[in-house]
Amino acid sequence: MKSSLRENIDHDARDPDYIERTNPSLLKIGRRYFRSEVRGFDNIPKEQAALLVGNHSGGFFIMDSFIFATELYAHFGAKFRFYALIHDFVRHFPGYPIVRKFGAVAAKPENAAALLKTGAKLLVYPGGEYETFRPFWQANKIEFAGRKGFIKLALAENVPIVPVVAIGGQETALFLSRGERLARWFGLDKLLRMKVMSISFGFPFGFSVLDFPPRIPLPAKITIQVLPPIDLRQRFGKEPNLDQAYDYITSEMQRALDELASERKFPVIG
Repeated sequence: MKSSLRENIDHDARDPDYIERTNPSLLKIGRRYFRSEVRGFDNIPKEQAALLVGNHSGGFFIMDSFIFATELYAHFGAKFRFYALIHDFVRHFPGYPIVRKFGAVAAKPENAAALLKTGAKLLVYPGGEYETFRPFWQANKIEFAGRKGFIKLALAENVPIVPVVAIGGQETALFLSRGERLARWFGLDKLLRMKVMSISFGFPFGFSVLDFPPRIPLPAKITIQVLPPIDLRQRFGKEPNLDQAYDYITSEMQRALDELASERKFPVIG
């Protein structure tokens, strides 16, 4: 299985030694700059594979994902077998080799299945670029765009779904539009598998498109809540209805996001 895994995910690059060396410094950035807080790590099963399903925010500067990974390794240790699927577009970013060492792998079905078969914990973001580039007035909304592949994956590999709900990332810049029409005009859906061409406003260059020119994320307080695992067959029967499961999972995540939002008094400050 180990050789099959390495073949499927283009040579597993996760490096526990590198994580152990660098994670303390990264953790300080998250806790001081973003005042990070992660709750509910005990809801992640320790002895079996699990599909962690998160909402994410902040364009390509996905600070909630960064914070979750650093806090998770601080809690469980660098040898904890954790991976996260990332969009192919991230391969063009300078920090790509680093996130690979922290467990990032290309978002391909064969990668996800292979990792879960080894008992790993795998984090996926069904909303993809559609969610992370949503406009600021939809900041506190779960936006998976009807994508149900994560449910099919959990059923096929017979693993529980663990919802991971985050807030604050969408306040690291001012996101004005997804730019879906622009993406179609420029053919990004065919060229880069991108269905958005977002326009945002951030520091220090002002307006940017798809986070170019790059910006410095604002120091928004980021809070993450891990919810109890969901056994789909236990809850919905031997052949779960995908629509029913999707509605239940997203509604539970929305409920948790609403609770986190109710704790925030001001944008960015938290």
